[in-house]
Amino acid sequence: MLNINTSKIRGRIVEKYLYLGEFAKAIGKENRFISTYLNHQRYLTQEDIVDWAKALEISAEDIPAYFFTEEVNEIERQKSEGV
Repeated sequence: MLNINTSKIRGRIVEKYLYLGEFAKAIGKENRFISTYLNHQRYLTQEDIVDWAKALEISAEDIPAYFFTEEVNEIERQKSEGV
């Protein structure tokens, strides 16, 4: 499973809702649904991404930064930087 960097989306959830449970209520999902995505155990559908973006006030042009940025392994990063 491809690991998406979820730190930016986690930050936005806390910024807008403070708690995952409050965000889950806002989008009509259970807390577990949010957690499984944030912990790399599920992918979101296009519909989910649109719902999350609306609830978190993320613009269409910012969606890739929040939902499609891969996690970079520290060793891979160092190799690419020639360290």
